Amino acid sequence: MNKLKLGIPKGSLEHSTIDLFRRAGFNITTSTRSYYPAIDDPEIDCMLIRAQEMARYVDDGVLDVGLTGRDWVEECGARVHTVADLIYAKQSFGKVRWVLAVPDGSPFRSVKDLEGKVIATELVETTRRYLAAHGVTSKVEFSWGATEVKPPELADAIVEVTETGSSLRANKLRIIDTVLESNTQLIANPEAWQDEWKRQKISDLQMLLEGAISALGKVGLMLNVHKDNLEEVLEVLPALKRPTISHLSDPEWLAVNTILDESTVRTIIPRLKKAGAQGIVEYPLNKIVM
Repeated sequence: MNKLKLGIPKGSLEHSTIDLFRRAGFNITTSTRSYYPAIDDPEIDCMLIRAQEMARYVDDGVLDVGLTGRDWVEECGARVHTVADLIYAKQSFGKVRWVLAVPDGSPFRSVKDLEGKVIATELVETTRRYLAAHGVTSKVEFSWGATEVKPPELADAIVEVTETGSSLRANKLRIIDTVLESNTQLIANPEAWQDEWKRQKISDLQMLLEGAISALGKVGLMLNVHKDNLEEVLEVLPALKRPTISHLSDPEWLAVNTILDESTVRTIIPRLKKAGAQGIVEYPLNKIVM
């Protein structure tokens, strides 16, 4: 049987990734004692790999496909095929930034002020390229973690990843520049991408994952309405939505089905009821495949 070797990021992205796969239709079961999660697809073998190492193992062919950040692909210079950008992260399902940050009370205002200074980061090579692009020579030290606590005693500045900036503010750090914007990517080994069966399997996986991301924050809404009230009901629905309208067994009545942002439904349903809608049903969505 053909098999696709899939890398799941271990660590901060692990739970959100497994939940994304669940929404896409795949049940992945992990164990604290194993790095080989079970998945309910006999054509896929899973392995838990740290996001920092994922691109290297996909490049080497140990894995056919994996999920990791664009930051770690660039950091290790991996030769991989980017199948898709999957805009989700551990908190906001959005992008993250690697930022240059300094202590609140420091005199540093720009990267130019860090000439000859010490910068701590996990993203060493990317930071060095960033400094070189600005004509700045600094000592870049690898940080094993807890990077925010290092200034000012152990480093003059840091390059750290953030989604909201809250951790940096809590540690009295001030952002002075963005080094790199990153998001999760689905990446494939170039040889695996050229294999007809694996390429189709990866493409199917891409479609389902993107469909699951598209459904985040959305709900379906269906209702019945007398044809005399249809226009009034449609005026309540967001202008850019195109609801499906179909006839019921009673020719005087119509069924309306649409997709809405979940945050708007609580205000729209009472207005729909007032406009003449009946039998209103809100239902969750797992995937929206365009």
